[in-house]
Amino acid sequence: MITTTPERFALREVFTIARGSRDAAEVLRVTLARGGAQGHGECVPYARYGETMASVAAQIAGLPAKVDRATLQALLPAGAARNAVDCALWDLDAKTAGKRAWELAGLPAPAPVITAFTLSLDSPDAMEAAARRHAHRPLLKIKLGTPDDMPRLEAVRRGAPDARIIVDANEGWSAEVYSELAPHLLRLGVDMVEQPLPAGADDMLAEIARPLPVCADESCHDRASLPALRGKYDMVNIKLDKTGGLTEALALRDAARAEGYRVMVGCMVGTSLAMAPAVLVAQGAEIVDLDGPLLLAEDRAAPLQYDDAGVHAPDAALWG
Repeated sequence: MITTTPERFALREVFTIARGSRDAAEVLRVTLARGGAQGHGECVPYARYGETMASVAAQIAGLPAKVDRATLQALLPAGAARNAVDCALWDLDAKTAGKRAWELAGLPAPAPVITAFTLSLDSPDAMEAAARRHAHRPLLKIKLGTPDDMPRLEAVRRGAPDARIIVDANEGWSAEVYSELAPHLLRLGVDMVEQPLPAGADDMLAEIARPLPVCADESCHDRASLPALRGKYDMVNIKLDKTGGLTEALALRDAARAEGYRVMVGCMVGTSLAMAPAVLVAQGAEIVDLDGPLLLAEDRAAPLQYDDAGVHAPDAALWG
């Protein structure tokens, strides 16, 4: 039996990107029950990709009750619905086998990985204050994507002079704006810029200078995305809600590396249940951004552990 449950988890503070603001994580939990065992998965339907809670729940409701991971890949497209079901199947299979999910995948036990901490889009003064509060963190991710981002960049660097910084423009810049900002990103020690131009309108990245690594987020969903990225991007951001689950995420990671891309593993704003499978994908990634639970005011029982070593592998009571 497959059941879906919409859930809401309050955030510690309002989270803003170029496309809007939110004060809670709206997630859909999937539960698969078979033979006395239950598997759980979570997704975050994303309006940017035409998803809603209702549309994703309807996709899942149309699945056969005895779906497995292999057949699921053909039954649903890459996206939030397939992600939640795929991860629930991994969890169920692990419980049924009495093993951990990484053992089923033929992977070593995950080690802790350092994750970015995201500063949401705000005024320069507010972003500088946030940077000061989190200056102890080794890696900060800045949400930008407006024509007036230079003061924000300067403010964050003042607030966190020693932190590594990556920038996410969320498709908010033009080629001209990016070209103007790129030298300043280098001057301020930014390690990488994520999705500076809109997906589908990013061909100019192959024509203009890329003085620092450019990462594809909205432009990269699954392995089928890779051919269109050639010559435009240096890195891909793998998110399970885009790939449609752990199964495709692991395959995308291997395919991207084989084609010479560096790997980032990211997330939507979700709970520890959504992050847990991504910890497996994050092993060996150049950049990890699995900070969703750190932005929440409340989380799952048996949540992921975050400490100075990074985010740890999930407890079996949570997932896998």
